[in-house]
Amino acid sequence: MKSLPIRLITLITIVLATALFRLVPHWPNFTPIAAMALFGAAMFERKWLGLVAPLAAMLLSDALIGFHSSMGAVYVSFSLTWLLGVWALRPSSRNSINAGRIAGASVAASILFFLVTNFAVWYGSTFYPQTVQGLMTCYVAGLAFYNGTSFFLNGLAGDLFFSALLFGGYYLLQTRFGELKPVRVRNNR
Repeated sequence: MKSLPIRLITLITIVLATALFRLVPHWPNFTPIAAMALFGAAMFERKWLGLVAPLAAMLLSDALIGFHSSMGAVYVSFSLTWLLGVWALRPSSRNSINAGRIAGASVAASILFFLVTNFAVWYGSTFYPQTVQGLMTCYVAGLAFYNGTSFFLNGLAGDLFFSALLFGGYYLLQTRFGELKPVRVRNNR
């Protein structure tokens, strides 16, 4: 039986540990969900593992936190954020993953999460009319939903914080342990 590479084990461990942050008391929406999706998209060499590992970690933490009626929207948003990460954080010969690209993807992920989850609240709702105006009212209400604290701003702060923690922490690990760097295949043309 072939053993798993140390890089893969480390990435999975980081994702699982990050998912545990959802279990400690935190501000509303200040969670590592989007950062896990972006990190998985950027760091796992097998892209499907970059989606499956964080989704499994999220599902485990949801089993402990408790399932809720809007989970579908959260998981759709997570998957779309992963796709965003695959596209926005792909390394190329000219551009490496840098803090600016990570911050931009984090901000876009926050906006995406806000739009998807609030759309789910509006869709089929008895609180808001099923019109464009009703949807806009839902989005405005979603900006300051919980006791005057902005779910969106908390989500944005959480996405930026956890993205910095994951990407920055892993960068530091890679500088200390070279075996954590991705294997680059040389093209012999």
